[in-house]
Amino acid sequence: MDTGDLSEEAYDAVIIGAEKFHHDLTLQFGVMASDCKDESEYLKEALLLIKEFESYIEEAMDKIFYENTPEKSKFRTALKEIREATKEVQKMPLEKKTYIER
Repeated sequence: MDTGDLSEEAYDAVIIGAEKFHHDLTLQFGVMASDCKDESEYLKEALLLIKEFESYIEEAMDKIFYENTPEKSKFRTALKEIREATKEVQKMPLEKKTYIER
């Protein structure tokens, strides 16, 4: 799938949430989409990626950020916000989600 296939709610939670923090983080979630078959799998994988980043925070920061490396505490906060927003989207019934052409 492509990030353009995500519901508006999922796109806002993950892609826009990451972009508000740092473009390099957005790239991580964008690339991941091509390995997923649908939004449900994408959201699960996004949460697993966040968990991995949180578990290996120093290594994740070295891997993700090419320049303008953020503070570790701000990175943790951003991951928490994206995680919480993603979990909210997972709870939404399909008929409540909005799909638009991107």
